[in-house]
Amino acid sequence: MTLEIAGKTFTSRLWMGTGKFSDYETMAKAHQAGETELITVAIRRVETNAPGHIGIMDHIDLDKYWLLPNTAGCTTAEEAIRVARLSKAMGINNWIKLEVIPDPKYLLPDPIATLEAAKVLVDEGFVVLPYVNADPILCKRLEEIGCATIMPLASPIGTGQGIKNLENIKIIIEQANIPVVVDAGIGVPSDAALVMEMGADFCLINTAIAQAEDPAKMAEAFKLGVQAGRAAYEAGRIPIKAYASASSPLVGVVGKS
Repeated sequence: MTLEIAGKTFTSRLWMGTGKFSDYETMAKAHQAGETELITVAIRRVETNAPGHIGIMDHIDLDKYWLLPNTAGCTTAEEAIRVARLSKAMGINNWIKLEVIPDPKYLLPDPIATLEAAKVLVDEGFVVLPYVNADPILCKRLEEIGCATIMPLASPIGTGQGIKNLENIKIIIEQANIPVVVDAGIGVPSDAALVMEMGADFCLINTAIAQAEDPAKMAEAFKLGVQAGRAAYEAGRIPIKAYASASSPLVGVVGKS
């Protein structure tokens, strides 16, 4: 089942990142194996000539993948707005994954600065996809001001801790009228399957794939996990019951009358 965001239609529910891969060839193979349609990249990696940044765009086929620029590295609303405008001026597109992270230890996003920056960027015509903590109230406010998605973290970025904000993510999904992208902290495909089973629309995976022993194989595994979770959500799970219920009828059982 396809899903449209700001006029762009997606079939794959797995989005992928570009950081932490051992080399660009490994990154490209993982993107291909995951059959992703959207790749996010930090604007600072596109625009600078620092080691590890040069050549990244040579390994992303823009005819095959939709590029989601992000404001990684920004610590204030002002910085994030400036980087978003730079992205647009570079002619990439008018989408932006909004990240405002002043906390160097836990890398948790600043909710107030994120909301402030989102208001400005939405008013300027950006398609804003804000990365936030799993705060249902904040997510609703971001939806109300016109963000295209909300992107709650499952647990701190890069930790692989899995879904630590399960109940809040459930609330966010329940009340959202825009797509929910679960981003950060997902460690294994079963984590992705779990949030997809709850009704999340996409998962964005980077570290769990990039730092796996075999990134391409892990990307394929995440593709299957996301597909399984989405299919289960669409199929409709059985209710949870307190007592056992036999799966076979007792009518006709030998010794029963």
